[in-house]
Amino acid sequence: MHSGDQALPGSKSTILWRVAAIATMGSLAFGYDTGVISGALPFMTLEPSQGGLGLTPFTEGAVASSLIFGGAVGAFASGHLADRYGRLFVLKVLALLFAFGAIGSALAPNFLAMILIRFALGIAVGGASSIVPVFIAELAGPRHRGRLVCQSELMIVSGQCLAYVSSALLAHLFENPAIWRYMLAIALIPAALLYMGVNFVPTSPRWLVAKGRVDEARKVLLGLRDSARETDDEIKEIVEQCSYEKTHTSLMSKLNEPWLVKLLLVGIGLGFMIQATGVNAFMYYTPIILKSTGMGTNAALIATIGNGVISVIACLIGMWAINRMGRRPMLLLGLSVVVLTQVFLGGVLNFMPGSLVQSYLALSGILVFLFFMQMCIGPVYWVLMSEIFPTHSRGVMNGIAVGLFWVFNAIVAFAFPIALSYFGGMTFFLFAVVNVFSIIFCLRCVPETKGLSLEEIERLMERRFGRKEQQPGGVAGKASTGTTW
Repeated sequence: MHSGDQALPGSKSTILWRVAAIATMGSLAFGYDTGVISGALPFMTLEPSQGGLGLTPFTEGAVASSLIFGGAVGAFASGHLADRYGRLFVLKVLALLFAFGAIGSALAPNFLAMILIRFALGIAVGGASSIVPVFIAELAGPRHRGRLVCQSELMIVSGQCLAYVSSALLAHLFENPAIWRYMLAIALIPAALLYMGVNFVPTSPRWLVAKGRVDEARKVLLGLRDSARETDDEIKEIVEQCSYEKTHTSLMSKLNEPWLVKLLLVGIGLGFMIQATGVNAFMYYTPIILKSTGMGTNAALIATIGNGVISVIACLIGMWAINRMGRRPMLLLGLSVVVLTQVFLGGVLNFMPGSLVQSYLALSGILVFLFFMQMCIGPVYWVLMSEIFPTHSRGVMNGIAVGLFWVFNAIVAFAFPIALSYFGGMTFFLFAVVNVFSIIFCLRCVPETKGLSLEEIERLMERRFGRKEQQPGGVAGKASTGTTW
């Protein structure tokens, strides 16, 4: 891992991509575990004598949402643990929890056991959503960070797509009502890959410096940067920033300055923004939306696979675009198209009679929505969550923000079918109005972090939200001139 300074830049890039591929096994497990439930639930509603768990509509919703609430707990807790014990240690624990959840849910004898195991699995999912992007961002340089963190989002949507496809294939190939247990057990594969892979991944250099292990941090960076000079400059910058932050040791001290609270509110606002698009309403309830137009059940399930495929393609394009367009332009483009597609869907569902044409128009609106959502908004959210918080409290603040992201997810997942039953297509007009305010929020509050180091971003955040004086190490020219608010 710690190759010499003579290594070609391309080889260092290859190492970074390999590190990201290993770390994002947690994101793959995250995506699979959130997506597989849509294929497993129809079988779990069968009576126990037929191989199911005898779920009712209420207990069905409880099984689906238990993972989401566990996700909130996992995100909150993992941030503090990662700051204290290190990102790698927490990833190993999460891998074990993923494995326990996969085996336990596959063997669950009844509804109560399934709820408890899915909640524990949700802790792993939430922890991965908080830790993986931060870990990758702390290893990657500014040139690679955007695309590498986007790889986490790519693995999430790939995991969801894999869940949709594997569930459909297993249900089609095997006439076995207990096939849902095998669907859930497949999640053991990414869990095992994550546990084995983290043994070949370096520790975060920023965490090492925060713990006073500067020589170890330099060795790590020598294996990831193009030259010793680049490594020394970055180590100096990290050390200066950590020295400046050394008085922040407790949660209260980390948030005792107004600019930190404002920055945390921006992170929380971004989580609300992404859930207020209704993306998870589409991911969870697309079959229900399409069946309301008269589309058959089988056709609706096939369309759900289309959601996963479109999401993967869009995320790949987003990875290519994020270092070219920047964060803010991608967010604003994505939100603008989201508003238009939600108005379109509201019009189709409210003002068109039920017909095949209505079904396909609704499906086209959903797919366009998901394409721009997963290309422009989803990847940028995870990149910003990995970048905008200061080193001394990145784990804690990221954990709080992503934890509330999961709370917002649960609220939307719970409220959407109720709103759809009461208001029908008008629900999408409501989403459109909320997302107009999201555009205003992005224009006023969201930073452009393209091309900046994590330390430059930190100084930029403090100048924007707090004191105006220069911070340790000076202010790089690109930090002061290359950012638009």
